[in-house]
Order: sequence, then C-alpha cells, then structure tokens
Amino acid sequence: MNDVLNLGDPSIPLLPEALAESVWRPQLGLAKRERTRVQLVQAAIRVFTARGFAGATMQELAAVAGMTTGTVYNHFKTKEEVASAVALLLADTLCRRIADSQQGIAEGAQRMAIGNQRYIWLAEQSPQWALMMLDVAAAAPELLLEIRDYVLADLRLGVKQKAFRIPNEAAAMDLINGTVAQAMRSVALGLAPPNHGREVATCVLRGLGMEHAAAKEVAHRPLPPFPLMGEAPVARHRSP
Repeated sequence: MNDVLNLGDPSIPLLPEALAESVWRPQLGLAKRERTRVQLVQAAIRVFTARGFAGATMQELAAVAGMTTGTVYNHFKTKEEVASAVALLLADTLCRRIADSQQGIAEGAQRMAIGNQRYIWLAEQSPQWALMMLDVAAAAPELLLEIRDYVLADLRLGVKQKAFRIPNEAAAMDLINGTVAQAMRSVALGLAPPNHGREVATCVLRGLGMEHAAAKEVAHRPLPPFPLMGEAPVARHRSP
C-alpha cells in the first residue's frame, strides 16, 4: 500500500474556503460516539479524495483519523457505509451553502442556474474534490437523493412561474443531474473550455423550456457570493 496519508499531506487538495468551514468545523454538543463518527467521516473524505473510493481502505481511514481499525468497524461495517456518511455530509454542506447564496432570489430559473454553476465551480476550484464527489455518488446514491429536494424545489418554482415547460419532473431531473455531473467531470479533467459553467447552465435552462435569449441572460448573471458562515441564515428548504 502507498505511504499512509496524514492530515497535513500536501497531496490532499484544499476545499474552497466557502465550503471548507462547514465540512471541517468542530461539532459542538455531540456525545463522544457521535464526535468519533464525525472525525471518521472527515478522515474518510481525505482518504477518498487522495485515493478514490476504490483505492481507499478501512485501515488507512483509521490511520488518518488516528484511531484503531476496530474503532472504524464499531461505527461502519463496510466501506460502502462510510461512503454513505461521506455523501450525506458533502451533500448537506453543498446544498446549504448554495441555498445560503440564493437567499432573496425569487426566480426559479436563476436559482437553477446558480445551483448548476456552483457544482461546476467546485470542479474548477478543486478538481479532485469534484471527482471524489462523483466517485462517492456512484457508490452511495444517498448523495443524489439528498441533493434532489433542493433541485426539485427550484424546478417546481420555475414551472409555477411559467419559466419552465417540461414533459414531467423525472425526465427534467435526469436532464439536470446528468448534464451537471458530466460537466463537473469534464471540467475536473481539464476537458472543458472557459466559461463552461455558464454555457452548461444555459443548455439546462433551454432543456427546461426557456427560449435561448432568456436562458442565456439568466445563466450569464453574476453568481451571488457565499455569505460568511456566521452571517448565513438557516436555510429551510422545502419543495413547494
């Protein structure tokens, strides 16, 4: 096996600052067992990012977390269970931070464009993190299920506002998820041209029934910044 990773290993890429605090922040008020579980999930993120899901081992996860392999198995029976926990943390972090940046934006089409572009932005900022997310999503469908409600709410809002015209929700969701996931992979692998996020968002809006000029105008609006963690409102996102 390759040399065991350590927490300061430069081979582990940094997560963009706007997301990092949410992923790595200390978990206050948790019982010891829950704190240990969070630490193991955070260690797993590091191992999966550096090794990929297939190349990661429970033994290395334990080493990076500074715990015994037995402790890992006390919390997770399989590597797939670890992937599920990682998926839920990543999805919760991304969805909440994107929702934070969408506060005050009432137009479903713009919210959709922001969400699409932020996932592609992650692939631009930290390709290995994006590839790890895609890898984990394949092993743990919970990631897509967690993201689903946020995307679906914006889709339904766009339909309600008559910006989107779709045959059915299932087809539209596959269009959105498949297009954005492939765009993330293309960007992370260095295969996409500049401004790919905006162009992909334009295509998604077109696929949801918007006219080209309107879709391009919405997708080319400046992305709202992420508020600081202390300033971010609590996002309570529900499908309308």
